[in-house]
Amino acid sequence: VQLQASGGGLVYAGGSLRLSCVGSGRTFSGLAMGWFRQIPGKEREFVCTIGWSDGASYCSDSVKGRLTISRDNAKDTVYLQMNRLKSEDTAMYYCAAGEFPGSTFYDGSYYSEGSWYDYWGQGTLVTVSS
Repeated sequence: VQLQASGGGLVYAGGSLRLSCVGSGRTFSGLAMGWFRQIPGKEREFVCTIGWSDGASYCSDSVKGRLTISRDNAKDTVYLQMNRLKSEDTAMYYCAAGEFPGSTFYDGSYYSEGSWYDYWGQGTLVTVSS
């Protein structure tokens, strides 16, 4: 099972990027897919996540209104549209997928916690220059 993230790069503050993450090796039907980010020396941070069935999505307060998550279930692909980027968005971005039992996905204490995601991509670097 693999998640392949792409789309990172160097952009000026205020600019936009779109990250993509494609899953392979199994069907991602029923799995939530999300994005996390990490700066060297700091803890991994939740960014956004989206469910499989009803498309319910959640983003952290720090990116809400600027970053938007979407998915194409037919392609086992999740996207992160990043607008009005800031220097503090500079990080390695990782995509992840996981199965949430029952209604746990709708609880922020679950969907924002990386340990609930079973599959992880290799990361794509986003650098925002001011």
